Amino acid sequence: MAFEVREEDGRRRLKLAGRWTVAESAVLAAGAPGAAAGAPEVVFDAAGIEALDLAGAWILWQAERAARAAGGRVAWAPSRPGLLDFIDRGAAPGRAPPAGPEAPGAVVGTLAGLGESAVRAKENALDLLGFVGAVTAGAGRIAGSVKRLRLPSVVRHVYETGLTAIPIVSLIAFLIAVIVAYIGAQQLRKFGGEIFVVDLVTVSVLRELGVLLTAIIVAGRSGSAFAAEIGAMQLNDEVDALRAMGMDPVEVLVLPRILGLVVALPALTIVADAMGLAGGAILSWYLVDIPLGQYVERVQGAIGEYTFWVGLIKAPVFAALVAVVGTLRGMQVRTSSRELGRLTTAAVVQSIFLVILADAVFAVIFMELDI
Repeated sequence: MAFEVREEDGRRRLKLAGRWTVAESAVLAAGAPGAAAGAPEVVFDAAGIEALDLAGAWILWQAERAARAAGGRVAWAPSRPGLLDFIDRGAAPGRAPPAGPEAPGAVVGTLAGLGESAVRAKENALDLLGFVGAVTAGAGRIAGSVKRLRLPSVVRHVYETGLTAIPIVSLIAFLIAVIVAYIGAQQLRKFGGEIFVVDLVTVSVLRELGVLLTAIIVAGRSGSAFAAEIGAMQLNDEVDALRAMGMDPVEVLVLPRILGLVVALPALTIVADAMGLAGGAILSWYLVDIPLGQYVERVQGAIGEYTFWVGLIKAPVFAALVAVVGTLRGMQVRTSSRELGRLTTAAVVQSIFLVILADAVFAVIFMELDI
């Protein structure tokens, strides 16, 4: 036993010894409280205790409580263990829970939220600025030595982001052009101007819809893939392994993806323009009875000097935005798969937002240039 009971001049002494831990708690709980009850005075001699944890202290606290409940006095030699004082504080009747932080008022809470948002915005801006600087420096090193360019990796990303995306981009561009042509025909028919459906489809697809829809599809498809791939490599310490081998992760992982998408997105835009014009041709023939020869002639007349190039110029800019945001969010993954999912979602949302914002900026610029 871990305790010994002695009767001394009307006092009962419980000489405690050995280990009073959770491993021995079942045996101790069966005997200690009963041994302490039934005497006018009980002395707990704790000098021989070798180890005491919270489970053992709880059994001693129950034994002490049983002795007092039977009308006896309790004394400790040489001193009462501190863990019993901790249990006293936790088991005190009517003990109020610890007071939590005072809820801020409406004004203070609003100002605190604005402050936190401003700090997060500053940190995100600094991360983006530092990342763009690292990408620019890496591009400069590649420009100074073409041998540093990983051409097979660039070609692979052109294939994955461009060639494999042709079916979905073609389908979306075709259907959107059909929708635009249908709505335009329904409205222009009221004024006898069905022929202008061709102009509407041509200008909207070549200047705006082709490149914008393609960039949004690529943002959801390739931007998320960039963030997920690099984020998974971060979780597996593969990026740190590249640094340990003396390789720059920006040159190995980031720049090939950016260059691949910058090459792929203009090509996808041309495909989307062609499929959009094809969709407009089919609906114009079916709904407005415009034959294919007349449609082609009208398309040539509707295309201005810069109509096609206005849309194509945007493609590399949109590609760079999508690739930079996707790779940046992937490089920011640090601790868990939950963070990987959150940053992948953020990459898609922010990429689409920046693409639409850049398109609005281009619209203002082209309006000022009268293009």
